[in-house]
Amino acid sequence: MATAAAETRTLTAARLRALAPLIVLAGLCLIVGALNPNFLTPANAARVLTAAAVPLVLAMGATFVILIGGVDLSVEGTMALGAITLALTVQNDANDLAIGLFAIPLAILVGAAMGAVGGAVHVGLRIPSFMVTLGIWFIGLGIAAVLLGGGTVRILDPSIRALSLTRFLGLPLLVWIAAAALAVAYLVESHTRLGRHAFAVGGGEDLAALSGIPIGRIKVMVFALAGAFYGLASVLAAAQLGQGNATIGDGRLFMTITAVVVGGTSLMGGQGGVLNTLVGVLIVAVLANGMILLGIPPYAQQTAQGLMIIAAVALSLDRAKLRIVK
Repeated sequence: MATAAAETRTLTAARLRALAPLIVLAGLCLIVGALNPNFLTPANAARVLTAAAVPLVLAMGATFVILIGGVDLSVEGTMALGAITLALTVQNDANDLAIGLFAIPLAILVGAAMGAVGGAVHVGLRIPSFMVTLGIWFIGLGIAAVLLGGGTVRILDPSIRALSLTRFLGLPLLVWIAAAALAVAYLVESHTRLGRHAFAVGGGEDLAALSGIPIGRIKVMVFALAGAFYGLASVLAAAQLGQGNATIGDGRLFMTITAVVVGGTSLMGGQGGVLNTLVGVLIVAVLANGMILLGIPPYAQQTAQGLMIIAAVALSLDRAKLRIVK
């Protein structure tokens, strides 16, 4: 009897942990809406979705890495190289090379290549993922700075600028592209062998290896996939700003990891997913938008984000299963 009651309490706690991000998002919307009615207007909803577009694409990539139990710190370096690849290969104010929309898959390929290199080094040399991707971050920034000499390239190609300036159903095209990226990420996660194996690797590498899953190959593919999403995010960010430079990804890493963790994807791997990350990105975007509407100073906003990520990790962990915390 006592065992059954304990199992019921455990099941209830697990369900509450799973629903916690959605409850937080709903509560946040109600609180901010009550304090400032402008929050609930269609125009402000469009601003929130536009602000969430680039972080959502970045967080899609980071989600897969965290699902396998890894850490990817290469976001800002990969974005820098992707954005400069785009800016230098479309109509711009620095050279005459202009391949139009073909520059978009090229930037995505550059991102995927950086991810694949990081994954291969991580697997081949057995170096922790956070250390390898930290190196990839600075390599990307270094190459980008050398290519532009610390300067900026203005994007003059109207088809690239249209991603940010053209609207469909009241929203910029980049929001719809981010939604398409979410759909692709969901299909990969739930309908492909790569997605299933990513959960298995994150749940326990030893068991996954005994089941015949090629651990090393899955890890390299996941890091390459993450890099491809970072490459796409760099295209959207460059289209928004109308330029490419080495600092285009500055400050993006913390927000990306925050969104994934706040959404409920476990840093231990094997739990969560891209739909959790969608909720996490919306929580971060709504919180940032709400604090601006309520007139909260920027330094206090950063404090709130820091508190939020600590609270999210504390809520998502099942501490009963943790014997040692390092």
